Amino acid sequence: MNIEISNQSGITCDEDSILDLADFALTEMGIHHESELNIRIVDEDVMTDLHVEWMGLPGPTDVLSFPMDELKPDSASKGPGVVGDIVLCPEFANKSTQLKTLADELHLLTVHGVLHLLGFDHAELTEEKAMFSLQEKILTKWRANS
Repeated sequence: MNIEISNQSGITCDEDSILDLADFALTEMGIHHESELNIRIVDEDVMTDLHVEWMGLPGPTDVLSFPMDELKPDSASKGPGVVGDIVLCPEFANKSTQLKTLADELHLLTVHGVLHLLGFDHAELTEEKAMFSLQEKILTKWRANS
């Protein structure tokens, strides 16, 4: 995968593990290995602006996803595409984390963002169960291989 990452948050994050996990998740989901993804790590002010502009919701959030080519799972045979952008906010995630570390939370949010880019949602209970189960499956498999 061609994955670019940019940390503008002022918070030290393990960008290498985020890149590795994003690559792993996309591969697990059957996305063509030459596809592109962009990950931005931003502060609460930037995330608030994006959240208001694109979602119409006040305040910051932990992750936003902006799909581009509407790639779907198991679309590798269709060739490469631009998966889209994931925006992470470690400052907000650190306040709301129920996990052990900020790194764990950012890993969860990375997979969550990838799944949103591929069309998964959690607006309905059945969608939530399916998405969160897949999210945990990918994280567990990645951790076992890391």
